[in-house]
Amino acid sequence: MEHGGLQGKLYASVLPAVAGPRPSYVLLHGIGVSHRYLARLHQELAKAADVYTFDLPGFGNADRPRRRLRVEDFAAFVTAVLAEAGVRHYLAVGHSMGSQLAVELALQEPGQVSGAVLMGPVVDDSRNSVARQSLALARDALFSESLSANIIVFGDYFRAGLRWYFTELPVMMEYPITGRLARVSQPVLVLRGAKDPIARRPWCARLAGVAPQGTAGEIPGQGHVFQHTAPGTAAETISGWVRAVDGFGVSA
Repeated sequence: MEHGGLQGKLYASVLPAVAGPRPSYVLLHGIGVSHRYLARLHQELAKAADVYTFDLPGFGNADRPRRRLRVEDFAAFVTAVLAEAGVRHYLAVGHSMGSQLAVELALQEPGQVSGAVLMGPVVDDSRNSVARQSLALARDALFSESLSANIIVFGDYFRAGLRWYFTELPVMMEYPITGRLARVSQPVLVLRGAKDPIARRPWCARLAGVAPQGTAGEIPGQGHVFQHTAPGTAAETISGWVRAVDGFGVSA
């Protein structure tokens, strides 16, 4: 789908009409990767919800833009595509850099985004350097991830290309997630893998504390890409949180 000169891919699993409200989830990938490392979580959530996943412009099967995109640009693109698809109310679920996009969508579209899940959020501002982030990524790949997760992630990095990756890297590094998150009025779940060296526990706890309605959660024994290595647990944790905060209209 093309909007504003930007092209991306939308993947949807929509349940037949049933009585009563059910959640709609929009899954948002991080820098360099694609919908592929979200596919298992998509499948788990789709058992009881409508689920939409993207290849954002420049990543996966989507064409590369001619210019650098800001987080705000990605958010505007997602909003336009969802409007075309008739999605009016949803929970934004972002991983890594996708967590920044989830925050931005919550701010830009408060009437549509009923809540946000930040999985392995970046960038920890106490470790805000490319060198530290690269070291943490290497540690995660070597010690915390499965072979299949690494194949998908690094295969997508190769497909996106170093030029586009490094074009977007400063955008990720400079996004002021703590300041932006403090303005999000919707319920927010900050979720990490217990072995994640990128989104460490103190950082995630601080983000949950910054959000006016923030909650912190952890997936035991998993690394940064827990939505691929433990999709059932991740889906149940997210669904359980949605049920717990349903009084705020998350699933409406």
